Amino acid sequence: MATLPELKVTVYSDYICPFCYVGNHRLQRLRDSYDLKINWRFIEIHPETSAEGEPIEDLDYPSETWELMMDNLRRIADEENIPLSGPNFITNSLDALLLSEAVKPEGKDKFYRLHDALFESYFVKEKNIGDRNLLRLIARDCGIDDAVIEDAWSNEHHRESLLQNYNTARQHDIQSVPSFIFGEQVLTGVVDEDVFRKAAELTVSTSDKQTV
Repeated sequence: MATLPELKVTVYSDYICPFCYVGNHRLQRLRDSYDLKINWRFIEIHPETSAEGEPIEDLDYPSETWELMMDNLRRIADEENIPLSGPNFITNSLDALLLSEAVKPEGKDKFYRLHDALFESYFVKEKNIGDRNLLRLIARDCGIDDAVIEDAWSNEHHRESLLQNYNTARQHDIQSVPSFIFGEQVLTGVVDEDVFRKAAELTVSTSDKQTV
């Protein structure tokens, strides 16, 4: 069987961002054509929200805007068989992001089990992923040890990683999530799968030309 070409992508994302959720599904489909290596750089987009959860109406833009956006995303999800239910509330994502940072060294399998479970919990099951007790249950179901879970919230190294992600985004003039970096190309927002594929093709072909 032929070896798939390696494709490196950097993604700035947050687990409470609906565009990030849809973008994650579309990006992962590139694994059928590439050995996809993703550098996940998590950024907390709503640090002002509480971990208990708040109504969508508490966001800075009108609830009608949110509903219009979600209706559009549900249409996309239906067309592409991406499960999407809600949510009808916003929460604080910091602890979920810290948890993912802590699990990265545990290996690709555990990371992606957690990564997918966090997205699913919020956008399909409409669970509050700001709740540490829920996060513990999710992580344990993904085979993550309690020591790793607690380290996520007690080790300042993980908070420093999130700060570094934020600073790196600013340095590269990235102002919103999701942002997907393919080589020199930066794609932002709800990116169509065919746009991902064109960016991937260009990235790999450019990389091949630079290889001697």
